[in-house]
Amino acid sequence: MALPVTYDHVAQAAQRLDGIAHRTPVLTSRTLDARTQAAVALKCENFQRTGAFKIRGAYNALTRLVADTEATDVLTYSSGNHAQAVALAARELGVAAHIIMPENAPTVKLDATAGYGADIITYDPEATTREALADDVATTHGWPIIPPYDHPDVVAGQGTVGDELLTDVPELDMLLVCCGGGGLLSGCAIAAKERAPGCTVIGVEPARADDATRSFHTGRLHTVHNPDTIADGARTPSLGEVTFPLVQAHVDDMVTVSEAAIKRAMYFLWTRMKLVVEPTGALATAALLSGAVGAPGQTVGAIISGGNVDMARAAALFEDV
Repeated sequence: MALPVTYDHVAQAAQRLDGIAHRTPVLTSRTLDARTQAAVALKCENFQRTGAFKIRGAYNALTRLVADTEATDVLTYSSGNHAQAVALAARELGVAAHIIMPENAPTVKLDATAGYGADIITYDPEATTREALADDVATTHGWPIIPPYDHPDVVAGQGTVGDELLTDVPELDMLLVCCGGGGLLSGCAIAAKERAPGCTVIGVEPARADDATRSFHTGRLHTVHNPDTIADGARTPSLGEVTFPLVQAHVDDMVTVSEAAIKRAMYFLWTRMKLVVEPTGALATAALLSGAVGAPGQTVGAIISGGNVDMARAAALFEDV
């Protein structure tokens, strides 16, 4: 079966994103290396525009949509980071953005999305799903949908994160990537298998939202409904029709980490490396620090996907670390 995204698509996305997305830094820590017995390179997308990697996929997809259809409005749904990314990309391309967001989304993400000029449509996640609401709104208004992960152009854009990391650290033995709907994971895996075929790619999920891990290990798509995890970017119901086969084809393993491990990784990154990282962004680092993944003597890349964290919530999280 022909896969919907290849490395050529990632390379083309990189060209579209040149001058749009930041070339984010790769940081290291002697303390982190000592604790994990590995040489760890952290790709810091918390320094990306909008505070997360999502601008890459959103801008790539929206640029192609506008070129192909001359769309004047776009619709999406997101707990926050993709929402901000689509809002910013739309503003720069002169398109009106309409964003479906849960009522309990972090205030920092709601405020930022509104600040980029988007029209926000809130919903109760206990009463409906964002996908169902998006279908209704799209049907009513005729607006095209750019989903947060299950879209070939979104995946290709997210893959530029891994592509950049492998340019800076070409000798990677292992790559750890957080996983919600699988857009970042599948895109980075495509880049890794092209740039460093021997690199082991591992996706990391919260144990409370382990649908992708179960799907990977069984070969059947599993779902989860509104999982109770602090990693709000990983509360996606399942991998998608685009991302699931890509994960199966390019990812070597999937693991999960506990809520406590996520908190400890966040605390380490904040206090020892002075990096403001949100819970989802700490998943890859949590896998190393908790021992869910061991890589003694290896060179390991870990993606920090974002840093859009509610400060009040973060302070509360750290109370029991």
